[in-house]
Amino acid sequence: MATRAKGRGGPAKPKANAPAKANAPAKPNAPAGAEVPAGAEAPAGAEAGRRPAALGLAAAAQVIQAAGLCVAGVFAAIGTADGKSYQVGSGIALTLIAFGAAAGIAVIAVALARARPWSRTPTGMIQLFAIIGGITLLDGHRPAWGVPALALAAACLAGLFTPASLRALNRPPAKRE
Repeated sequence: MATRAKGRGGPAKPKANAPAKANAPAKPNAPAGAEVPAGAEAPAGAEAGRRPAALGLAAAAQVIQAAGLCVAGVFAAIGTADGKSYQVGSGIALTLIAFGAAAGIAVIAVALARARPWSRTPTGMIQLFAIIGGITLLDGHRPAWGVPALALAAACLAGLFTPASLRALNRPPAKRE
């Protein structure tokens, strides 16, 4: 029985009888050091392991939205504590919902910054709700809150739907056996 040294092992060495495809260099658009299996393509937005700047813009817009929700949650908490809420229970619930939503948006923003494919749909849905909220704020004569909400939603959607961002967020095709 052969023993193996403890610790991190280096990269696997190719076998002498391995087919030529296994030793082929990685595709040009794959991250450095990554081998792409035959028939699979690496995401084009991941040139040399870098994510598109537009994806960073979308993630930054979402972080700002999460911070805005935290500010709104603080205002809701102050209003509830001052007795300005319709009911104490609803004021507490509104405050907790604002902080919970802010935490969820922040988690999705981190996933978006890391180009996780699952983050695309929640990001789009959040922006849909932000647009609805921004229009409601404008309708309620609150342009100081409505205009930034709409601007952030537009910036996030613009960053999310650039071709480079879409390529970075695409899943590789499923292997058929």
